[in-house]
Amino acid sequence: MVSSAAAVIVVLLAAVVAEGTKLKTFNKSYKDFDAVRDKDAFIQQGDASIHLKALQVTKDSANPSVIISDLSGRVLLNKRFRLWEDPARQPSFNTSFLINIFPKGNGSEGGGLAFVIVPDRSGPPPRSNGRYLGLTNASTDSNSTTNKLVAVELDTSKQDFDPDDNHIGLNLHSVRSVVAKPLAPHNIALASPAGKFHNVWVDYGGGRIHIYIAEQVGQDAATPRKPQEAIITYDLNLTEHVSHESYFGFAASTGDMTQLNCVLRWNLTVNHLEKDPNWVVIGLGTGIGAAVVAALSAVGLVYYCRKRRAISNPNLVGALRSLPGTPQEFEFKDLKKATNSFDERNKLGQGGYGEVFRGNLAKENLDIAVKRFSRESLQGQDDFLAELTIINRLRHRHLVKLLGWCHKYGKLLLVYEYMPNGSLDKHLFVGPDVEPLGWHVRYKIVSGVASALQYLHNEYEQRVVHRDLKASNIMLDSNFNARLGDFGLARALDNEKTSYAEAEGVLGTMGYIAPECFHMGKATQQSDVYAFGAVVLELVCGRRPGAKIGGFQLLVDWVWYLHRDGRLLEAVDPRLGDDYVGSEAERLLLLGLACSHPAAAQRPKTQAIVQIISGTVAAPAVPPFKPAFVWPAAAGPMGLETDSGSETTSNLGSGWSGQYLSRESYTGYTDSLV
Repeated sequence: MVSSAAAVIVVLLAAVVAEGTKLKTFNKSYKDFDAVRDKDAFIQQGDASIHLKALQVTKDSANPSVIISDLSGRVLLNKRFRLWEDPARQPSFNTSFLINIFPKGNGSEGGGLAFVIVPDRSGPPPRSNGRYLGLTNASTDSNSTTNKLVAVELDTSKQDFDPDDNHIGLNLHSVRSVVAKPLAPHNIALASPAGKFHNVWVDYGGGRIHIYIAEQVGQDAATPRKPQEAIITYDLNLTEHVSHESYFGFAASTGDMTQLNCVLRWNLTVNHLEKDPNWVVIGLGTGIGAAVVAALSAVGLVYYCRKRRAISNPNLVGALRSLPGTPQEFEFKDLKKATNSFDERNKLGQGGYGEVFRGNLAKENLDIAVKRFSRESLQGQDDFLAELTIINRLRHRHLVKLLGWCHKYGKLLLVYEYMPNGSLDKHLFVGPDVEPLGWHVRYKIVSGVASALQYLHNEYEQRVVHRDLKASNIMLDSNFNARLGDFGLARALDNEKTSYAEAEGVLGTMGYIAPECFHMGKATQQSDVYAFGAVVLELVCGRRPGAKIGGFQLLVDWVWYLHRDGRLLEAVDPRLGDDYVGSEAERLLLLGLACSHPAAAQRPKTQAIVQIISGTVAAPAVPPFKPAFVWPAAAGPMGLETDSGSETTSNLGSGWSGQYLSRESYTGYTDSLV
């Protein structure tokens, strides 16, 4: 029995290590480069050197007898990374670096500087100066077999194929960029007599590369924030363009016009493959007796199970590390310390998907909000990955910024920028002794949330439905600017799709859920608009959507009743007194009612919502009575298949009969929804 069990265990252990490689993360930061200390850390090729605390990718010399024209050089990190084995699995990396390109003379060509991924240590090819940026030459340019390189060029000379002499581009095996963007519209001049510095960020993952750039005031100044919008975003299958094993570094050139090409700081994170040292376990077991094998196998199995539990789901970790942009992976010990072991006194809130704690990263003196998922089942991990996958790539000033993630000991954590003023509901629904939010702040919050929703629905590369838009998920920064957060229920819609089918029934919060969701089991952009309407009425009225008032079950019904009687402004939060703008309040109340229309197709689109709030478009015309929620008489639920299998209708408003409900009908109608 023992021998048989041991044999099975050995087979299982062999299967664990049979793949031979495991995913590793390399992460290092370099600055104040030293020619002696860093001699072995970097490969200096061609006309490159380490000098004056910088990587001088081409020579830097004040000696007039030293020729610094027509140069080419490369500086590579002295580590070869195995980036991929299976072409179906994309590698991922991100990097940032501080550069200084300083012109030293006049002429026709300045060359340029590039971040590169190259297959070997062969150095810049002959005659790769001037226009060739130390990458290729006249005979090898565009040869994918010979070059196998990818570069992000910072070009200061114009060729016939370039947009100008001040641009950033993505190059594949060639100095001819597959995409190039002029920098003048962004007020960036790469080569400047003032010796300006520039930070560049390059993120790659999930088959897409994002490139950002920002000016830095001085060499020793604080690093500027990465811009919200990438200057270049490009779909790229890196496995088609780089070797399995490659080097990361920089290349540069000068031409007739000389310039200094310096890298002063460099941060690099690479997810790469390495041989698994556990391979030796198989060899050790060959000549050992059955009893010893059984003992060792039993111990090994216990260790493996414990280790397995410690790292939890390696597939999830691999998915997280290969996300586009590869957000920062935080150490669990750092987050535990930052939140004082997730002390209850630091708890900011709690929902169906987890708890949120305030923390402070002492090293960076940075306040953070840490969301700890409460569901550690596979479903909980799916929720976690769904939230991270979506919000990781969203870039908008009215969305809560994701800083990173952590997955350790079965714990799933997301790290967000801390919002000092908490959530909107904490300011709307307060006691009589607390001063209410002022009108101008409320209007600013509505405008910010509308802008975020417009971005999710129409401006992001995929259409995103939030599915849980409510006051408690709207965060407020130090200036009371709205930041939409909590993307645990959000889903990106596939191309050509307009809805997301709920797998677990209707999800969300009562009062914010559109009536059609109860019948169709689908979330749409129109259902997000319905929730937005509830938030608008909350902000103006200072009451919760489910508040019973004046004999009505829902806030929206009471407001609609006041609208019918021509007393709409009586709905404004009485705590404001007369301290509000009547025309703005009326506009928002009508907008809130229009967004709350029972017919999804009759609700305004987010683009129109933004225009209405800004005042460039008139407030919507709202009927005096709330329309009835009526399905087509001779068909099944709209958008669903009938027994015959035919599609009834795709227009969510096509079943409207034109009937209106009287005040006395409101209560029965709302009761049917709750």
